[in-house]
Amino acid sequence: MHRFRFYLALILILSAARVLAADVMLPAALIKVPESLPSIFVAEAGTAQFYRFEQSDGAIVHAGSVYMSIGRAGAGKQHSGDRRTPLGVYFVTEQLDTTRLHEKYGVSAFPLDYPNAWDERMQRDGDGIWVHGVDPALGRRPTRDTDGCIALANKDLLALLPEFQANETPVVVTQTIAWTTAAQNEALRSELEESVSRWASSQTNGDQYAYLSSYDDDFERWGMNRDEWLSLSLRTASEREVEAVEVSDLLLLGYPDEDGLYLSRFRLQRVTGGTAVETLKRLYWRRDEHGALKIIAENDG
Repeated sequence: MHRFRFYLALILILSAARVLAADVMLPAALIKVPESLPSIFVAEAGTAQFYRFEQSDGAIVHAGSVYMSIGRAGAGKQHSGDRRTPLGVYFVTEQLDTTRLHEKYGVSAFPLDYPNAWDERMQRDGDGIWVHGVDPALGRRPTRDTDGCIALANKDLLALLPEFQANETPVVVTQTIAWTTAAQNEALRSELEESVSRWASSQTNGDQYAYLSSYDDDFERWGMNRDEWLSLSLRTASEREVEAVEVSDLLLLGYPDEDGLYLSRFRLQRVTGGTAVETLKRLYWRRDEHGALKIIAENDG
């Protein structure tokens, strides 16, 4: 009897913990974060706060925030030299040794992959957008004080160094965070998961109609429109039969400051001729006039 009461109490505690986790307020952009990704950063330009979220017992939790500086002209980068910090979803590409760079970059620097496929589609240009430290000889930088980068106090950046992983760590840059709960994101998460799964399985099944129907009429890539790109993709696929397609480490994010636009990033393993090839894939989804999710842009990496 005592053992039964113990297990009953344990079940109630775990159930309560799950309910509590579901009710925790999170940025609405964090739709699904895979367990393989320990940290994700959200930079809120409007409040000059750089947030970190992490995995904890299968849930995403807020792990703190620090002050940041952004571009002198604010957020919403469009062109090279406009001194604005871009709004969007970017990934850390590497860590730079700042000992040979100008003192303004501080203790370390992490370049971001701006411009991404969506930026290019929107004809945004420029480069050299980093998360970096500050000149140790100067005091706290003003809220708007960079050429477009995100600058953190050196002590804060040093504390976060282990959380930056090349080609893995996302930095979501938004003007204002919209907060929600995991439970409120559940329907959207399921819809996006199903869309990615359908896109992947259509390649294994050789279902050209399902594959074609995943793409928006306004899709563009490498200067090709939808029909040109799909013709190239199908011609390439016909040269060697795809035996299996597997999606793993699926990351789903709402694209900041773009209503109805979402990013899925995942590891894609294709098996052809008995050989497995794995790549990182990004698909940008947008709702069409009927409310259906369609791929509007894509790239690797």
